[in-house]
Amino acid sequence: MSGWPDRCFLDLVGSEQPIVQAPMANGGGVELCVAALRGGAVGSLPGGMVAPDELRAQVGAVRERAQGPINLNFFCHRPPPAVDDSAWRALLKPYYEQFSIESAAPGPARMPFGEAACAVVEEVRPALVSFHFGLPEQALLDRVKAAGTVVVASATSVEEALWLERAGVDAVIAQGIEAGGHSGRFLGADPAEAMTLFALLPQVVDAVAVPVIAAGGIGDGRGIAAAFLLGASAAQIGTAYLHCPESLLAPEQRHMLKERPTLFTNLYSGGLARAVRGRLVDELGAVRSEAPSYPLAGAAAMPLWRAAQQQRDFGFMPSLAGQSAPLGQALPAADLTRKLAEDALALLGRPA
Repeated sequence: MSGWPDRCFLDLVGSEQPIVQAPMANGGGVELCVAALRGGAVGSLPGGMVAPDELRAQVGAVRERAQGPINLNFFCHRPPPAVDDSAWRALLKPYYEQFSIESAAPGPARMPFGEAACAVVEEVRPALVSFHFGLPEQALLDRVKAAGTVVVASATSVEEALWLERAGVDAVIAQGIEAGGHSGRFLGADPAEAMTLFALLPQVVDAVAVPVIAAGGIGDGRGIAAAFLLGASAAQIGTAYLHCPESLLAPEQRHMLKERPTLFTNLYSGGLARAVRGRLVDELGAVRSEAPSYPLAGAAAMPLWRAAQQQRDFGFMPSLAGQSAPLGQALPAADLTRKLAEDALALLGRPA
């Protein structure tokens, strides 16, 4: 039996290690999920920008190659009404010209959890379903629970954690501002009040009775050990896995993780997301009022990211990552998972 001081999460989901490979929409996929599972972690697949048939196929592909608990992740944002985005498109026009883009055909939309995604969950019955930006409407949430899945969701404040617990989640992800990607804030608090993980985590642990998963800025075994000392039952890790060969990032982007700082920007989707500082931020600034609210800004920006990828201009592309990015190690994801667990247990003085 593993020597983890808190087995609440392990007993809840049945994984070997209390590590959740974060469901990164632009960095994860089948290969990373398989490798994380083989290392003993919970393997995650991002479902917010994937068509239902594709997500169903991905789950099947993972299950053919690895055993262990799979987490499917979805967004629960409320789509804003359509707005006049002419100022945003005018700001991006020079880049359209640079990349020889004639039309603004949008890319995959960030869709909130709905009927089609719920049907996939009911069919494939993953061990976990995680939600970002709150929870879906009650009827859909009831169906997810009826499918026998563990339900977890992100909280960026004690208020959000309590709200999620009252709504019936099985575990809460305490997400600090160090985390890469979009902040899961959903109750409308002032972004200036956002908390770091190790300030947020013990307060959430003290406030709720369900297991708490620590997320944000955990890049090695030291971070996992510290999270457990503060009461976490598991750690969700994303950026550290971006350095692995199974991630979807190109080698040039992995190099950027080591060399450039991260910051919050709304240039990629309209919502605040932590990303590696790149050329677009250098030229336009991190936050622009012209960008329509999340996720509308992505409709005009997505063609630029596709063109930049085709031209291998990785300094222009969005590279969502957390503040622990420089700590990353270029190990296969299964080996990284085992090393993270072993290093944390050694620091906690527990047997592996």
